[in-house]
Amino acid sequence: MKFQAVAFDLDGTLYPNYRLNLRLIPFILKEQRLLRAFGKARTILRKSGGGTGGNFYEEQAKIMGNILGESTERVMENVEKLIYRGWEDHFKKIRLFPHVEETLDALRKNGITIGLLSDFPPETKLQNLKIFGYWDAIVCSERAGYLKPDTAAFLEIAKQMSAAPAQILYVGNSVAYDVVGAHKAGMKAALVRAASFLSGRGKRFSAVRKADFIFSGYRQLRDYVLN
Repeated sequence: MKFQAVAFDLDGTLYPNYRLNLRLIPFILKEQRLLRAFGKARTILRKSGGGTGGNFYEEQAKIMGNILGESTERVMENVEKLIYRGWEDHFKKIRLFPHVEETLDALRKNGITIGLLSDFPPETKLQNLKIFGYWDAIVCSERAGYLKPDTAAFLEIAKQMSAAPAQILYVGNSVAYDVVGAHKAGMKAALVRAASFLSGRGKRFSAVRKADFIFSGYRQLRDYVLN
């Protein structure tokens, strides 16, 4: 068998991002200033290496506070309430990609260890998506003080799965965060992409080809892993 373990990203990998984005339109229109600061802070943290060396949430809020002209404490409270907790209920009505649960079942039945590594806190999302019970290991990179593609985040999920990085396939939807991060940690990387995108050409398609395996349906991933 190719792999001892398979680890997954969550957002945009197990479900289509657009299904969440549509539900967030009222929030996005109302909280544009907060979201811009949130995005800028995470860009700064990633450019600094992806890790804070301390309390990630406090450091993120400190950067946002400088942008917004607000206290670190107030920003931390708003981000927790409006983003981390505020988005979670939407997942009760979001549908997974077809055959996700079927694939997870098949991997488990064949002795594959299954893990999940997400930048955002994943537990309540997984419960609302009704797939919480599938995972042998769950890691939120932010709690460990890192953002993907920092190598430390990927090594942490490898540790939790009790598997060497070379024996792990990491499945994600981002070349910059998932594929690059997995490769830096010594893992193989699979990239989920819509079938229409796979026929593309040019620089964007070349970037996608950095993945070890590209798939548009989860049965393809199942067959790839189980050979």
